Amino acid sequence: MSNATHTAAPLSEVTVWYLEQTSPADLSPAAAPEGPVTVVRSETPLPEFSRFLYTAVGGDIRWTDRLGLTYAQWREILERPGAETWVAYEKGTPAGFIELGPQEDGAVEISYFGLIPAFRGRRIGGHLLSYGVARAWDLAERHPERTPTTRVWLHTCSDDGPHAMDNYLRRGFRLFDTKTEQEPEVAAPGPWPGAHA
Repeated sequence: MSNATHTAAPLSEVTVWYLEQTSPADLSPAAAPEGPVTVVRSETPLPEFSRFLYTAVGGDIRWTDRLGLTYAQWREILERPGAETWVAYEKGTPAGFIELGPQEDGAVEISYFGLIPAFRGRRIGGHLLSYGVARAWDLAERHPERTPTTRVWLHTCSDDGPHAMDNYLRRGFRLFDTKTEQEPEVAAPGPWPGAHA
């Protein structure tokens, strides 16, 4: 029997904010960025591509909840009826993405949204969020089996980028709940270790 003691990872306090829109009229779109930015739906469910986007966007802000998922679990998420991923491209290069997660009773969650670090601060985020939220509101037009959208919601936290909350508020989201949680402090996973050192 070993006498070694195992110490748990230190905890940090994280504030989580929950925001919503309850009407398409709530959306206040951002101006389109200058330059060749397009937003395209990724229509073929492809775990490799979605995992790339997830790690490239969230690697420096400690997105870790999906890192342990199997290939089959990724496919299950991507193949949910009405689930959509919209990707912003600049000159053919992925710049960020927004993932729509349909729920019951006409609710659509913005499951994930963000930009790859090299594209932040260039007005692409407001445009991508505006476009993605508009697609959440008209989701039932592409998926007739869905109840028309009555609510679009998301959550963000104090680990997110410094402009995230301001972007959500400027797009017309309203705060409806706030929680404080204790989370283990983990190193930013990258898209690979040390990518954002």
